Amino acid sequence: MAEVLITLGIIGVVAALTIPSLVQNHKKHEVETKLAKFYSVMNQAVRSAEIDYGDKMYWEKFEVKYAVDNDGNIDKTKKVPNFEYFNKYFAPYLKIIKIDTLYGKKNSILLVYFADGTIASFDAEAIHYYLNKKDLELQDKKSQIGKRIFTFHFAPTSGDINHKGKGVEPYKQQWNGSPTQLYTHSSLGCNDHATNEPAYCTALIQMNGWKIPKDYPFKF
Repeated sequence: MAEVLITLGIIGVVAALTIPSLVQNHKKHEVETKLAKFYSVMNQAVRSAEIDYGDKMYWEKFEVKYAVDNDGNIDKTKKVPNFEYFNKYFAPYLKIIKIDTLYGKKNSILLVYFADGTIASFDAEAIHYYLNKKDLELQDKKSQIGKRIFTFHFAPTSGDINHKGKGVEPYKQQWNGSPTQLYTHSSLGCNDHATNEPAYCTALIQMNGWKIPKDYPFKF
């Protein structure tokens, strides 16, 4: 009996040491797989749309839309989703369950629900990719960027060299091309102190072949 108890104790210790690591690795693999898939699917949609509408450099811009009051006046204090643009250039080429609106006090954005359970929000400034529906319901979404929410951008006509002429890419606005800056940029770097949001985390993972780097600053 004593030997059995000792064996069970050893098994318990080993499990306590290994299970957290296994769980962490599983979560990292989920992030890597979903990010790589989203990147591939979105850019395949862009290529398909180019067959129908020509080079993306000549598409109309993804302009910000504003609410209109009862008198027909544009209210520039309230943004609304640009459904027309998404429905023309993206929706026909993606496996989507539904398109919805995420309402805010001043800004409302377009939400796209994919068949694999992931969600993306689209506006003129960025694309935020949510690993699942629960992440969309988080109150403090900024704290989950780089962990459960990841930032992309589609701006082929932008003057920013990191996006001009390209399809859907990890957010790299203002990036100077230095791998170090992906970590250290004061407002967008992949760190706990980014004053805007740690938007560069997605680019950091892409640069590592869609694998979480060993020195990645966040745990999953």
